[in-house]
Amino acid sequence: MRTLEVTADVAVPLRTAYDQWTRFESFPRFMTVVREVEQVRPAVTRWLVGIGPFTREFHAEILEQEPDSHLSWRSWDRDLRHAGTVSFTPRGPAVTTVTVAVRCAAWEGPGVVTLPVVRRVVAAELGHFAAFIEGLGDAGDTWRGTIRGGRLQRLENEPPSVPGWRHG
Repeated sequence: MRTLEVTADVAVPLRTAYDQWTRFESFPRFMTVVREVEQVRPAVTRWLVGIGPFTREFHAEILEQEPDSHLSWRSWDRDLRHAGTVSFTPRGPAVTTVTVAVRCAAWEGPGVVTLPVVRRVVAAELGHFAAFIEGLGDAGDTWRGTIRGGRLQRLENEPPSVPGWRHG
């Protein structure tokens, strides 16, 4: 698998950067290639991405999610198979370094988007995220749960976030 890594400093506190990133359904507001995101379950999201008239839909499973630290995922799509991690590192009270590392098996070869092109797109989208959250200043209320091995971790005596919904 080929890996690319892109880093950006964002002029917001760590919690704000993390909270906004984990509001997946807001991605179309600032990412040009993301058209729609649906949180299917706490550890599963459905994505519709596209450039121009070309669109692709895929599901992604959140494997690890630790508030104010990192989030790791893998896609379930056979043709757009990828996995990655986004990590958040505080650089001061109002600056956070966001690092996106993406691994994909099929970024080279005839008819396939190349790694340098994907790197430019990821860097541009991370820049859009920075501009969006810096302009917004706050992510608002968001879910701050932990996922390990694709399963929601619940603290003792913590009620489910959605009554009656079996998590994980």
